[in-house]
Amino acid sequence: MQPAALHQGFTATVRDLATDGRGIVEHPTGQVFFVSGVWPGETARFRVTGFKQRFGFAQLVALLEPAPARVTPPCPHHGVGDRDCGGCPWQFMDYRAQCAAMEQRVRKTLARHGIDARIASLRPAPEILGYRNRAQFKTDGRQLGFVAAGSNRLAPISDCPVLTADNRDTLRTLLGQLPNNAWKPQRKHSWTTLDVDEAMQADEVVANQRRPFRQGNSAQNSFMRHWLAERLQSLDPSRTVTELFAGSGNFTEVIAACGFQAIQAVEGVAESVAQLAARELPGTRALCHNLFIEAECHRLQARTATSSVLVLDPPRDGFRHIAALLPKKHAYRDVFYISCDVATFSRDLQLLLQAGLTVRELQPLDLFPHTPHVELLCWLQR
Repeated sequence: MQPAALHQGFTATVRDLATDGRGIVEHPTGQVFFVSGVWPGETARFRVTGFKQRFGFAQLVALLEPAPARVTPPCPHHGVGDRDCGGCPWQFMDYRAQCAAMEQRVRKTLARHGIDARIASLRPAPEILGYRNRAQFKTDGRQLGFVAAGSNRLAPISDCPVLTADNRDTLRTLLGQLPNNAWKPQRKHSWTTLDVDEAMQADEVVANQRRPFRQGNSAQNSFMRHWLAERLQSLDPSRTVTELFAGSGNFTEVIAACGFQAIQAVEGVAESVAQLAARELPGTRALCHNLFIEAECHRLQARTATSSVLVLDPPRDGFRHIAALLPKKHAYRDVFYISCDVATFSRDLQLLLQAGLTVRELQPLDLFPHTPHVELLCWLQR
């Protein structure tokens, strides 16, 4: 049988979803292709658009048998074309189907650890529109928008319904300033970035200047903070806590409010460490350690050897050097791992289990509706 050829058309049924939310389809030759804008069980016509090693990419041409849960996207910029926004790839599906797919992926990915009974039902977002409290726009000085789906091209927008009302107002003001020569991209750059959040007005936006990190969904962040507080309150506040990837103190504030008097909050970005120190949270000492360097993690282990509570909220890459903090005689009896990537959490969980910890509970939640992103809140004990 001949292998699939570029631009060749074929008919297939979507068999599953990839971790990035794209559909997985199989060509008649047996070759696997990834396709945006489709859902498991749907049958459609596809066109081959590219290859990478043993798999390929295809584009939806015509939907022959749509999923019953398909809906009309509420955003006019949603789509899979080279001028469509790729920020909300699941907006074409009913929200209940989105949540079911996320929970299924969590359970499937973590099945090898034997903890299914400890995994709670996924917590949906209270609002699926108007929730996003921060955003980064791209502009070439003539148009403003996000990155087009599956490309490196600018997708112009006139509105964004997932933004909070304040951020939509800011967007409208910025759009009214176009064309803007001050926003033309610097040499060898495709665009200029404009970061916004609810703590600022449009006239405070500075091109190519990142805003301090904050969780993008205020309601779900409140739930996460409450979840952590409830569990910390069951522990003896005389115990020493080490917090990793502390940022400017989103969860540090929760730990301090629970009455712990010995908190070592660790962050690798000096500016964030300074901001955290300036807050003067009770019992908190802000430490600067680059947690992406193994030698730094070994030095940190020596400084935090007496800690028995560990709280960590790493980026998508997880905490590759977590083993450096878990020698054979480590003192950790409670670990709270807040993860934004199921795959890297699964990798790190294996090391935590090998270090003698067991999962007490794991709570998945949807931080960004209409995307495959899943947040995990896990409590481990020894």
